[in-house]
Amino acid sequence: MDDLKAIFAAIQPLLRKYQPPLAPKNDTERYFDLWSFKDLEIEGRRRKEIFFAGLIIQKSYVGFYFMPVYAEPEVKLLFPPELLRLLKGKSCFHIKTMTPELLSQLEGVLQTGFDLYRQRGWV
Repeated sequence: MDDLKAIFAAIQPLLRKYQPPLAPKNDTERYFDLWSFKDLEIEGRRRKEIFFAGLIIQKSYVGFYFMPVYAEPEVKLLFPPELLRLLKGKSCFHIKTMTPELLSQLEGVLQTGFDLYRQRGWV
């Protein structure tokens, strides 16, 4: 469990970099997420918020949820192969170990996603 807490603690500052303009709904020792709180219209539906990214400590991994892949599936093509191997499903990465390279890759992915949200006017 300590290793998972260390992974969570390593990734969380990368997300906090976008706070503000993004803000958390959940900010605990085991769960952290970021949202854009803004009146939006996405695919004809009005919304008051949109999820950006989140971290949660699970039983055997830290889940890193990254929603920009739903907005622009081609974003996945920009992910390094090492990071893609951790992708389970469409937007959840299962992180069991942390390396400086992986941390750097996550930092780049977050910046790409934030830039996409900004371009779309979601931030």
